[in-house]
Amino acid sequence: MKRATRAVLLTALAVCFLPLVAVVASSWFAQWNGCTLHEGFSNPCVVNGVDYGETLSTLFVSGWFMLLTLPVAFILVIILGVMGLRDLIRRRG
Repeated sequence: MKRATRAVLLTALAVCFLPLVAVVASSWFAQWNGCTLHEGFSNPCVVNGVDYGETLSTLFVSGWFMLLTLPVAFILVIILGVMGLRDLIRRRG
């Protein structure tokens, strides 16, 4: 497998998991600071005099993008696996 192709596919795979990272990070921040976080509406979350409620809500709701990105990630994993097996077979054969 060419390095450039592998790098592009791995980068795309990493991008597919960004919504999951946003949900986990916003949930962790809200829990750590005693804030309420849910998908319904923004709640105030004041930390050190700054209200992070709207930002946390946006990050948390961005998790819905996983409905689009996780199937793409699954396809990318299959493609990477097939390409890796192909390279392994070529090296041995």
